[in-house]
Amino acid sequence: MDTEPRTVRANGITQAYRVWGPADAPPVVLLHARGADGADWAEIAPALAAGPRRVYAPDLRGHGRSDWPGGYAYEAMRDDVLAFLAALGIGRADVVGHSLGGAVACLLAQHGPGLVRRLVLEDVPAPFPLDPPRPPARRPRGDLPYDWAMILATDEQRNAPDPVWWDHMGRITMPTLLIGGGPTSLIPQEQIAALAGLLPDARRVTIDAGHLVHEARPEEFLAAVAEFLSPGDRTPS
Repeated sequence: MDTEPRTVRANGITQAYRVWGPADAPPVVLLHARGADGADWAEIAPALAAGPRRVYAPDLRGHGRSDWPGGYAYEAMRDDVLAFLAALGIGRADVVGHSLGGAVACLLAQHGPGLVRRLVLEDVPAPFPLDPPRPPARRPRGDLPYDWAMILATDEQRNAPDPVWWDHMGRITMPTLLIGGGPTSLIPQEQIAALAGLLPDARRVTIDAGHLVHEARPEEFLAAVAEFLSPGDRTPS
């Protein structure tokens, strides 16, 4: 069952998170897409926890029940995850990231490769500048489960990503699984192929489900991820 969010103070903000599985099991961190929160993994997390694994699903800053502090650079989200791991005493974990969460996971793996045992990137584009740029977004009416300033800030970085993100992809030396959503995804699949070609230890699979792979095809997604993270394939921490 999905648990009620817990909170931890890390990197100067309150971060909400959900957790499943035995406390002494190998840790897995799930990072959600833009506009979602940790509850987005509610169908996936219990199955991963049965591994057994200790599964953590934080709300990124500006999302859900985590603080909405402004300052929504991808690097700030990366630093939040670094501080989250430190606050919970997690020295090394498998990390699964979807879309925005996958971009944050890439920066995490670049910055602290020793922290990430294995990396899963679900329909994550390569950090190429958008051409044409994404036009200014218009705020929907009513209350939102995320900070609208986060949308504007991440659009700006998505239009013109820091070239260092691409230059440092070679630092992601841990085994990495890239899951593409196929031709119906809004992410150009050739970008996923380009990213896979740059990583030293990458494998790539396509699940024809569109951008929301783990929601549209949860069984196939779980099968690919569980095999990749299988206990028999673990190396000592």
